[in-house]
Amino acid sequence: MMERFCTARAGVIGRFAPSPTGPLHLGSLVAALGSWLMARCCGGKWLLRIDDLDGPRCRPEFEDDILRTLERFGLCWDGAITRQRDNTAAYAGAFERLRELGAVYPCGCSRAEIARSASAPHPGEEIPYPGSCRSGLPAGREPRAWRLRTAGVQVAFDDLRHGRITTELERSGDFVVKRAEGFFAYQLAVVVDDHLSGVNQVVRGDDLLDSTPRQIWLHQLLGWPLPAYCHLPLVTGPDGAKLNKRDTAVSLADGRLTGKESELLIWALDFLGLAVPDALRGADCHELLVWAVSVFNPDQLPQISASSFSAAA
Repeated sequence: MMERFCTARAGVIGRFAPSPTGPLHLGSLVAALGSWLMARCCGGKWLLRIDDLDGPRCRPEFEDDILRTLERFGLCWDGAITRQRDNTAAYAGAFERLRELGAVYPCGCSRAEIARSASAPHPGEEIPYPGSCRSGLPAGREPRAWRLRTAGVQVAFDDLRHGRITTELERSGDFVVKRAEGFFAYQLAVVVDDHLSGVNQVVRGDDLLDSTPRQIWLHQLLGWPLPAYCHLPLVTGPDGAKLNKRDTAVSLADGRLTGKESELLIWALDFLGLAVPDALRGADCHELLVWAVSVFNPDQLPQISASSFSAAA
């Protein structure tokens, strides 16, 4: 399966797409490093996109800190940085194409109504949309969102780490691609973003594995080539929960981490299955990355979906 990652028709193009709603943490460092290594070991490009779709929570100081932090670890990108806020016209074009295909419809349901319609509790999970407005808005209702039809849709794909995955999209229900107030939803935006940049290799955390079948369906409807996918194990806290931006930040703004870049990078390499030799334990980030590209083997990625975190510094 690795051949698909390294023999893309136009050359490998990977990407990292952080949201500037806080500093990078160890989990996002692992995702950045994993996607960088996968692209570089194939001789490909690694792009950087700022996912600032959630405008009110995105802050320029976080974006700047993310860029400087990546540079500090030696994770340098190719070409110009792109930003979602510059792609809204392309999102609108893709949405209109979906409307022409009859693939989307207006929905007037509130979250509370969807929750009440659930036949069983879904603690910590997204509640499947029951399709209440699929055949048309009820009289007197205004649309709150536009949803993509998933009835009868089965999506199958090969993940480099997980293998063959097959999903019945209708189990999670028709999903939102546009809000009534005009904002485009994440699932549509990232598909358009990747297409615009020619991304053909998507390496990211297991927390986005459930999104992949939805994004593949959008690629297929829009007639766009599918990227190859690899979903990395998650870094978790002592309680087993996924890290958030408040946990274990690796930001320049945290003076406690100054001078510990190599130590943190070695921890992230170990997490991804690369046993850094003792002779390199005192090396700088550049030396570590040169070595890592030369020995990286995706088959050695941990198979567990999450791994407990113990402090790297």
